[in-house]
Amino acid sequence: MKTKKKTILRLLIALAVVIGVVYASLPYYARQALIHWMPVIDDLENFHRHTVHHNPDDVWHWPLSADYNRFQLTERDAHYLDSLRTVSFLVIRRDSIVFESYRDGWNDTLTSNIYSATKTIVGLLAGIALDEGKIHSLDDPASRYIPAYTKGMQADVTLRHLLTMSGGMAWDEAYASLFSVTTHGYYGNDLYDLVTSLEVVDRPGVQYSYRSGETQLLAFVIEAATGQTLSDYAEEKLWRPMQAEREAYWLLDKKDGDEKAFCCFHTTARDVARFGSLLLHRGNWHGRQLVSEAYMDELMRPASYLKDQWGKDSLSYYGFQTWVMDYHGMRCPYMRGMLGQYIIAIPDLDAIVVRLGRKRCDVYNREITTDITRYMDIAMKILKGK
Repeated sequence: MKTKKKTILRLLIALAVVIGVVYASLPYYARQALIHWMPVIDDLENFHRHTVHHNPDDVWHWPLSADYNRFQLTERDAHYLDSLRTVSFLVIRRDSIVFESYRDGWNDTLTSNIYSATKTIVGLLAGIALDEGKIHSLDDPASRYIPAYTKGMQADVTLRHLLTMSGGMAWDEAYASLFSVTTHGYYGNDLYDLVTSLEVVDRPGVQYSYRSGETQLLAFVIEAATGQTLSDYAEEKLWRPMQAEREAYWLLDKKDGDEKAFCCFHTTARDVARFGSLLLHRGNWHGRQLVSEAYMDELMRPASYLKDQWGKDSLSYYGFQTWVMDYHGMRCPYMRGMLGQYIIAIPDLDAIVVRLGRKRCDVYNREITTDITRYMDIAMKILKGK
């Protein structure tokens, strides 16, 4: 019996040594992915970050409408919100909160990673840099700002291509693979080297294909053009002018490193609704034009001169780092994150819908997941009061 126990112990020690050797041989990003396993919305403490400061002496609070929270969700709708672990659901009309619900232990002070909804922020910052003349033209090659980006068809990539996800980058948008480039980008510590070294494999400016790396490259262009970090530029040009209630955070690839521009802005539901207001009011925040109307119109207009992701039809659902949906004949620009982070502007109704949560539905109707439509249906009931 003792011999058997000793044999088992030796085997376990040997197995542990093998696992340790294999783990140590993995690249940094893969080791981090195994530690954290899967992305979550409350990952603020998992990464280094920059603070996007608000101005505590200049805060604008969302007013509550006269019928604030009088609407009662049906049991079926409440169950749907909870089934996908919704943490925040807000409906705003005419700049006042009509409905506000926090669930799953959440509240209005907690920040959530909004994941790829962050991309629209990058798109807005590109527009501001263009308005200020720091970016000369959207048809500039990326290499004008990143001189090393000239390998092969990299030299043909323009800022417009990056804005519309038509830059042809060799980026695999896979979230569940340990060794995908997306996993590398999220958990790695070398974003600049990663995205600038990837080849361009498809002819730029022909077909839309969702690639987070193109947003990241666009962010590096913005930094080169402005001479500021993305966080500092966002703070100066958006966060403080929008009179945010609270500080926000932008996750970095390492200490004092680069912002994860493709994914990782942290904020509250009330504060992220301010971006919805910018979409709703064509870049205007309470009388102050933060982004030009001309640029906002293009940001929110599908880049129909491109083929869509299937290569058959014209692109009808994506503009400049911003999604566009048709909901019962209403064109609605919106921000969208991988775990169901949605900030939707409804211009026809002067309304904004914010949904933050831990899960999304993985059933698609073409380019849109069906949960988005369901949240819009719930919001319509709230706006109609029935």
